[in-house]
Amino acid sequence: MAKFELKLPQMGESVAEATIISWLKEVGDTIEADEAVLEIATDKVDSELPSEVDGVLVEILHNVDDVVKVGQTLAIIETEGEGSIAATPAPATKVEEAPVAVAAVEETVSAAKETVNNDFSNSEKFYSPLVKNIAKEEGISVAELDAIPGTGKDERVTKNDILAYIKNRGTAQAQPQKTEAPKAAVQQAAKTVATPKSTPATPVSVNGSDEIIQMTRMGKLIAHHMVASVQTSAHVQSFVEVDVTKIWNWRKKTKAAFEKREGEKLTFTPIFMEAVAKALKDFPMMNIAVDGDTIIKKKNINLGMAAALPDGNLIVPVIKNADQLNLVGMAKAVNDLAGRARNNKLKPDDIQGGTYTVTNVGTFGSIMGTPIINQPQVGILALGAIRKVPAVIETPEGDFIGIRYKMFLSHSYDHRVVNGALGGQFVKQVADYLEAWDSDRDI
Repeated sequence: MAKFELKLPQMGESVAEATIISWLKEVGDTIEADEAVLEIATDKVDSELPSEVDGVLVEILHNVDDVVKVGQTLAIIETEGEGSIAATPAPATKVEEAPVAVAAVEETVSAAKETVNNDFSNSEKFYSPLVKNIAKEEGISVAELDAIPGTGKDERVTKNDILAYIKNRGTAQAQPQKTEAPKAAVQQAAKTVATPKSTPATPVSVNGSDEIIQMTRMGKLIAHHMVASVQTSAHVQSFVEVDVTKIWNWRKKTKAAFEKREGEKLTFTPIFMEAVAKALKDFPMMNIAVDGDTIIKKKNINLGMAAALPDGNLIVPVIKNADQLNLVGMAKAVNDLAGRARNNKLKPDDIQGGTYTVTNVGTFGSIMGTPIINQPQVGILALGAIRKVPAVIETPEGDFIGIRYKMFLSHSYDHRVVNGALGGQFVKQVADYLEAWDSDRDI
């Protein structure tokens, strides 16, 4: 019986280590090739790490929450063979016509395999070592691999996905053309295996004093999502100024007793999240998703809470069924997710299923913003900084000038499915809930 060392693979140019989130298999479990063995977290992204071989898990070398380096052995898998992986060859297709054309096709495919780009560190997706080995053996480029629909968790490409693609691609390559000359067949094969051309980027001049910094894998992924969102949704913004003086004074007199009783800090965030959840119940067409030409009306209200991490990356943990939580529950959920986000201990389920997102740009002193929608949602609310400002106060005895605590709510929404009336009414409803705060509220 041979032993195979399951190691942490290279998952990006700048990724040097990962944190083990959980072991999906235990010692003694039988494992199939490409089956997930454990979950790991790099920066803020959680991924499943699959086995490259069939066998039995005989030893686990690291515990949950351990930080491991790239190339470090994570576990030992006992196999019957030598642990080597060979790509399954595509089935041969019987061809009786145009033998010269078929030979030319095979030469073109062989040449393409030699020149194809297999630098998987440039990809924004995660592929198991087995899938990458098969891709290299079959001459599949990174761009071609990125285009394969994945059926695994988080749409990850599995062994069966790539083998099915190879089977179909091989059939298409070897299929003779009765009405075309061999030269046409060669050209068609070249188109099939060639790497798609990308739009050339605008050249940037660099001199000797400039520092070149490689984007992290997570940074590239975020950049891709931001550009895709702007290209997908027609972004429109509405802004409302809110008087939160009642909330400011209420929290000031309540926060010490709350922390002593609950062991949790009472920030402004759960108060704002509660108001957003109420407004979404009043305007359910803001709690939707867009799928092509279809609108999906979400039953549950799951609030995403955008958070900037110390390393500059962004993550959006989700408060599930936020409308069902009281203020104590909301505060605990906010603090729990924020704490685990800062420590890179979020689980995959914590960042999935959001139906609407809130981001607190006031943390950095911004009074308003124009946030980018988190696809496939249709709206995102930015909370501006709370400021003391002079304001006109209306009373039955007349108007006078006083010092008030105010902030701006900036609402970005998708004008494809949300018109200005709905977008404006929604953010105004959030403001109304905040201004109508009960100064005597018990918690």
